[in-house]
Amino acid sequence: MSMNLAQRTSETGPGSRYGSETLTHGIRVRVVPAFMPGHSSRLDRKFVFAYRICITNEGASRVRLSSRHWIIVDATGRMEEVHGEGVVGQQPVLDPGESFEYASHCLLKTDWGTMEGTYRMQPEGGKAFDVTIGRFYLVARAPEPAKSKSEAE
Repeated sequence: MSMNLAQRTSETGPGSRYGSETLTHGIRVRVVPAFMPGHSSRLDRKFVFAYRICITNEGASRVRLSSRHWIIVDATGRMEEVHGEGVVGQQPVLDPGESFEYASHCLLKTDWGTMEGTYRMQPEGGKAFDVTIGRFYLVARAPEPAKSKSEAE
């Protein structure tokens, strides 16, 4: 599912207004989320959201993303924490000026929620530090109302 998730999260699409962008210790993290109606079912309370993340090293040192920590909250206030090594099976190394981009997804039982968290970065020869992933919003927009025959013409 990852490839089409990236395609659904365009820079200028509707999901960009629900995204976030942060800069911590010279590392910029930009998130663009999108609702995936084709993979979701309101009847089954299954809401799938894609998100695309671009991590850019604006600092002066090479860094490696070693782990992630997510806090996911749904519309009922139910919170889930996710910890793991790297992202999408990788621990990317970023030289100054380099970026790493990936797409992933989140399944909620409610039609909206939030995600936020941190990446643990390890600079070459330095002490590890956390980089903020700013809160972004997972919003299943209501379907557009059907236009009447007179409006369609």
